[in-house]
Amino acid sequence: MSGYLPEGDKNTTSASVLSLPASEVSVDEKAALLYTREEEKLARDVYNSLFVTWNNNLFQNIAGSEQKHMDEIALMLTRYNLSDPAQAPGIFTEVKLQDLHDRLVAQGKLTIGDALKVRGAIEEIDILDLQTHLAQTDNADIQLVYKNLMSGSYKHLRSFTSTLTSKTGET
Repeated sequence: MSGYLPEGDKNTTSASVLSLPASEVSVDEKAALLYTREEEKLARDVYNSLFVTWNNNLFQNIAGSEQKHMDEIALMLTRYNLSDPAQAPGIFTEVKLQDLHDRLVAQGKLTIGDALKVRGAIEEIDILDLQTHLAQTDNADIQLVYKNLMSGSYKHLRSFTSTLTSKTGET
């Protein structure tokens, strides 16, 4: 993913984003930022829940990365004076994300293989949504954040796929 900033390099990303001019944001861009904030929170919350269930550091490590993704979107919310929809762990403003969270946590508690598949599904969903949001904005700062998040999701997906194969033999 050439052109993307290294995932996890929050200071570089924040500085790069803040060096770009802020532009007017459309209603759709605002909605996408708010949704993405909760979607990154969903990933963090599910991974934290699965860490408690399976005591596997892979879940905890990725939850930390998802928190960094949340922080990047929070920077955009602040920049564009949007109210943060993030609530307590496991609680979502967006009904669709609440339902998805509850289903993924339940599925991930069945077996470690199911938990790993949940991780992969979350990253695939994130990538698809980020691709859609990226195509719907021409604001360079928002594009940079979405590209960084997408790079991180691709990295997480590769890690999960490798772990699933090594733990279960599945691909």
